Amino acid sequence: MSLKSLALIENWPVPAAAAGAVRADGTVLGVHGPAGRRFPLASVTKPLAAYAALVAYEEGAIELDEPAGPPGATVRHLLAHTSGLAFDEHRVTAPPGERRLYSNAGFEQLGEHIAKATEIPFAEYLRQAVLEPLGMTSTTLEGSPAKDGVSTVEDLLRFAAEVQAPRLLDPRTVADAMTVQYPGTKGVLPGYGHQNPNDWGLGFEIRDGKSPHWTGASSSPRTFGHFGQSGTFLWIDPGAGAACVALTDRAFGPWATEAWPAFTDAVLAELRGLPQDIP
Repeated sequence: MSLKSLALIENWPVPAAAAGAVRADGTVLGVHGPAGRRFPLASVTKPLAAYAALVAYEEGAIELDEPAGPPGATVRHLLAHTSGLAFDEHRVTAPPGERRLYSNAGFEQLGEHIAKATEIPFAEYLRQAVLEPLGMTSTTLEGSPAKDGVSTVEDLLRFAAEVQAPRLLDPRTVADAMTVQYPGTKGVLPGYGHQNPNDWGLGFEIRDGKSPHWTGASSSPRTFGHFGQSGTFLWIDPGAGAACVALTDRAFGPWATEAWPAFTDAVLAELRGLPQDIP
């Protein structure tokens, strides 16, 4: 089986794009475009960094509820964007746990915390803990754990299969990462405005009832994942039993808010065997 709907990326106003989908059992449902080409991930880096943090937790190097980041905050706060740190500045703008303040700075402090606890630079820890065991040989972290990953569709499909059927982590740990942390917390979803609630798990955004949103109208409320300002996304839809990755070389903008939901709905419709018109 090869999903014809993946070819819809050819209609996107981008110089280059690649996409793929994978089942929970690791079956690749199809790829379209240069699946082996390395693209900057921007914030799709965060789920990879979060997975490494969860490995560090299971290895006993850190605890999710130990102090990390600004005073009063914990590892869990950093992963769930509730530490109170500003978006791109290492300054506190709210008490921990009070608001969902999406923060690159929070993930940078998380990386520093793990590097100190493990005595391994975070990029190297990510490689040893996640990338190497999953065979993600084309993926590197070239700076901030919030936004400086580079990867391929092929590698991210390996990661998406792992998250759906964990081998590196206890499934209960991954289930926690997919579960809303600090329920009822409101905040801004970058690119999509204020959301109340603005639900997140541990390093993964949870769709729930958010509107507008970058996934599809037919996406399950349990869908979780991340998108990046470099025109990239990864979603995992437990209702569909599948995940989808798309990488481009055009920055996120109005083109993406228009194209991505329709693309996702087409992929989900094909997965569910519904009739549709694919150009």
